[in-house]
Amino acid sequence: MAIDSASSPIPKMPPAAGSDLSTVMPDEQTPLLDGGKSMEAATAGLGLSQAGASSSGSKHRMPRAVAHRGYKAAAPENSMLAFRAAVEAGAHAVETDLHLSKDGVVVLSHDATLKRCFGVDAKVRDCEWVFLSTLRTTQEPAEPMVRLLDLLEYLNEDERVDVGVLLDIKTDDDAAELMQKTAETIASVPGIRPWSERILPCCWTTEYVKLTQSLLPNFPIAHVGVSTEYARALADNISGLRISLLAHALATPVVGKRFVRRMRRTGHPVYAWTVNDEDWMRWAIGARLDGVITDDPKLFLDVCRRVAAEEEDAAGGGKKEGSGGGNGGEVVTPVRRRARMTAVPGRLFNWARYLFFLTVVSVIYFARWGLPSRQVPKVLGS
Repeated sequence: MAIDSASSPIPKMPPAAGSDLSTVMPDEQTPLLDGGKSMEAATAGLGLSQAGASSSGSKHRMPRAVAHRGYKAAAPENSMLAFRAAVEAGAHAVETDLHLSKDGVVVLSHDATLKRCFGVDAKVRDCEWVFLSTLRTTQEPAEPMVRLLDLLEYLNEDERVDVGVLLDIKTDDDAAELMQKTAETIASVPGIRPWSERILPCCWTTEYVKLTQSLLPNFPIAHVGVSTEYARALADNISGLRISLLAHALATPVVGKRFVRRMRRTGHPVYAWTVNDEDWMRWAIGARLDGVITDDPKLFLDVCRRVAAEEEDAAGGGKKEGSGGGNGGEVVTPVRRRARMTAVPGRLFNWARYLFFLTVVSVIYFARWGLPSRQVPKVLGS
């Protein structure tokens, strides 16, 4: 059931008039499958295939718009209203979070507790679904909790067959039970299009990656995290692994840029989370990321259109081969230069906080489990 267009919180946003951006802009609801093609080709519409696709010349494909917890900027997070709003806004995929109820129902909740979103001082895993189903969000309009089953049934319609799903598998529950119940839930909804072409399980740890490989063997897998070092160790051991990292990690001077370049070279698509400011969106576009996870997919698609139009203008009036300028004939694109520059200045506090957080997490992790380059292959091989 779609949102009534008359009451929808999402205004329609047509492509920029007078511009042919088909080689730059990702088509909204781009088909994910061409018959008979490989898994890489089948998932290309979600940006799950190898990074860096470009249709012609200096133009490049924009990152896919992934709606973080649905359209979180317009509706209560992880609610059906948020998911419907995201689809209506043109998001290529929705991202959501998995937890397990006391009676084994896979529910969509970012937090392990109910306090922030539902005002109840209890843990999700301590409550049965019959109780959880009665709760309503504290954010208006009051919305009920959603099961993974509900989201899959909603997306399992012809008009939504091209919308993908990123499942952020939280680590608060028993790993084996949560993954087993997730696999059973997916199997309980026979997809009119195979779910393996639409669902991307996102795993924080090697243990969850290994369980996903076992229980969802035909599905692509992503690592979600904050450390390029840990992500690189996983990517070195798992062919085609998708990478979803905190935007700060990917934008870190020198280290982040080298990491993205390496992942592109080795065929590991890269996503950034959570990108909500326009200058960060422009940075993600300039960095040639495969996907952007954002609370506001409409804004991101709008920024993509504006950047595409600016690139069209720059390509028409920029320096071309033989025109001098010492750039080897490459089109000079001011918008890309600005995208690279605006991600860092003015954010010293945020950078300091991120680096402190990463340092603390890394020290604790390395002290307990050892270097990722040694620990990751050990767990995968056990």
